[in-house]
Amino acid sequence: MERTCEQVWEKCLNIIRDIVEWQPYKTWFEPIKPVKLETNVLTIQVPSQFFYEYLEEHYIGLLGKTIKRELGKEARLEYRIVVENGNTTQRPVTVNMPMHFSKPAPGNELDFPLVINTNPVNPFVIPGLKRVQIDPQLNPNYTFDSYIEGDCNRVARRAGKTVAEKPGSTSFNPLVIYGGVGLGKTHLGQAIGNAVKEQHPHKAVLYVSAEKFINQFIDSGKRSEINDFIHFYQLIDVLIIDDIQFFARAEKTQEAFFAIFNHLHQSGKQLVLTSDKPPKDLEGLQERLLSRFRWGLSADLQIPDFETRMEILDTKMKADGLEMPREVVKYVAYNIQSNIRELEGALISLLAQSSLNKKDIDLDLARKVLKSFVKTSSKEITISSIQKMVCDYFSVPYDKVLQKTRKREIVQARQITMFLAKQFTKNSLKTIGEHFGGRDHTTVIHSCQTVKDLMDTDNAFKESVSELQQKVQLAAM
Repeated sequence: MERTCEQVWEKCLNIIRDIVEWQPYKTWFEPIKPVKLETNVLTIQVPSQFFYEYLEEHYIGLLGKTIKRELGKEARLEYRIVVENGNTTQRPVTVNMPMHFSKPAPGNELDFPLVINTNPVNPFVIPGLKRVQIDPQLNPNYTFDSYIEGDCNRVARRAGKTVAEKPGSTSFNPLVIYGGVGLGKTHLGQAIGNAVKEQHPHKAVLYVSAEKFINQFIDSGKRSEINDFIHFYQLIDVLIIDDIQFFARAEKTQEAFFAIFNHLHQSGKQLVLTSDKPPKDLEGLQERLLSRFRWGLSADLQIPDFETRMEILDTKMKADGLEMPREVVKYVAYNIQSNIRELEGALISLLAQSSLNKKDIDLDLARKVLKSFVKTSSKEITISSIQKMVCDYFSVPYDKVLQKTRKREIVQARQITMFLAKQFTKNSLKTIGEHFGGRDHTTVIHSCQTVKDLMDTDNAFKESVSELQQKVQLAAM
């Protein structure tokens, strides 16, 4: 009995439904209508030119496999595209377009097959283990609870939580997390993996560094098992690859990863990638890979501010059951500004020195230990440095404090700067006054008294001045 185009297309859809997630399927396959079947050529109608181009870009491999499975090796797919003609009284015209499966568009070629082997060699455990037994290679200590949120990482952390809740079903696919050394890329990537395992225990999650991925690919090539290597990674539901910048020196590995990326993305699986640079600045990677990295969200990690560093130290100490004088914690947080790894390293060094030398942790010990972490253990406090702190704190332009103005916020910032300069520098009242546009010593005395009076009557003002005093003290250590 001869089959109709509707029957053939329904058979194809039955295969596609098992591979593509519900939302992409509903968006990109439900609107398609089969219109004609001639020998081994199936014609389908799509609603627009964009729709056609998207299918060709994202689902060409899947469509090619399914149509050949139903109609044979010589099968072809053709599109009928609905084109608006600008006349509302007439039906839209249609344009026929061939499928480019036999000759993919530039940048969409597959150097490796997309055929899936359901029992490939597992490079992480002994051969023969089933899919559900894949070791995710995750550190259980890397969680969202232990990853402190601040202005430096808020977008990346929240995007990571969204991905963990709905892996493969958000627009954050791939999620590219980038930032300098020691800012928490690995922690965040693994936190996503751990959260997925907790919320979706049936999903196969895998974390792997780019270097290990490259080495596995090289080893599989030596054993003539490259297809097995690719097939194994195509079974993963959430793939997390750390430090993708190292792919730059591995051209063949990039080709394998391209095939893996395409299959996972087309199948609605989640990819999480970390890098030391944003995708646009990565050098030595194929443009077709970089363009795919830009499909999702790129979120950066920056150096944490003082408050975030304090919270990181508090969380680390609480997790390890440690206690430390508050002034020491502030000293460490203020002086270690480069990255989180050094911050935690300084804390560990401080605790080790205290234990080995049987000394209590105090500022003197902290100064000695942190000599290897900071360039200098003491800094000269100047009127200008205090002025900068005050201006940054109140978001007041630096030069405005030197000008003659009666604006309350400017006058108050100037008075607090004079008060702190008198308290923390050895400058005379005359010198302090001259620094602020040639004002005399009586102005400085008046400003200092005004600050003291306000601290006695305004709690919010007192808290602001106290916080600034602590910042100056820390800067002087």
